[in-house]
Amino acid sequence: MDEQRRLRIAIQKSGRLSEKSLDIVHSCGIDFNADGRVLREVASNFPLEFLFVRDDDIPTYVADDVADIGIVGRNEVDESGYELEVVRDLGFAACRLSIAVPEGFRYEGLKSLEGRRIATSYPRILSGILEDNGVKATLVTVSGSVEITPTVGIADCICDLVSTGTTLRMNGLREVEAIYHTSAVMVCRPGFRQDGEKAAILDRLLLRMDTVNNARKKKYILFNLPADRIDDAARIVGGMKSPTVTPLLDRSWVSVQSVIAEDRFWSVFEDLRAIGAEGILVMPIEKMSD
Repeated sequence: MDEQRRLRIAIQKSGRLSEKSLDIVHSCGIDFNADGRVLREVASNFPLEFLFVRDDDIPTYVADDVADIGIVGRNEVDESGYELEVVRDLGFAACRLSIAVPEGFRYEGLKSLEGRRIATSYPRILSGILEDNGVKATLVTVSGSVEITPTVGIADCICDLVSTGTTLRMNGLREVEAIYHTSAVMVCRPGFRQDGEKAAILDRLLLRMDTVNNARKKKYILFNLPADRIDDAARIVGGMKSPTVTPLLDRSWVSVQSVIAEDRFWSVFEDLRAIGAEGILVMPIEKMSD
């Protein structure tokens, strides 16, 4: 296929975003090889070309038209300073940018950082937040191992991405305030979605991704119910439009099928049991379109 007719996507070569980014593309029925030694790959059954790069380079690749779209943490986009359009918030790889201080440091809000030295890999994001709160501090920009800086006297405290907080505790730090939240996003250049053929390929990809993501948030539920409780069940489970009801051999009973949000399952389960539902079966959904 003509290279100009492929959608080019930048994805982290390795790390926390890489595996989940590739997983969601695979789930869209797109076949490709993901050899960690290869920096460029082409899908065999969809007009998609992959560039495997460092995550902090992805905003630059997209902004400079090297890649059409990219999957990267929102924090990298905001830190880069590029004006990029967020096409989708993909939701995975969620974490937070937090202030962490050594034991014995008395923290009473951002004002406690006045005049302090703060080590961080995200000076643009942090400086904006401090400025918004009227706090003046000295930022020490480091590219890695931020947690060690208070111990070696480089900084008084740190501002870094936190997922579980284990690394902080191992280095004698405690998380005191989350100041920014991030997750994986898909980005493109402003105006790209009006760019004809490639924008149409992106729309096809988004349709597949939305179908996969919708399915992951839903469950298929099937149960038997006394026929005179159908209206009660319909109010409990809802559904994409309404539950599917099938008569059973015993006409006083019916089989009901519906789709529910995964986070509602236990409340729905309890309410269905209360109206006499039996044989409740719950199954995952692989793909689902609204």
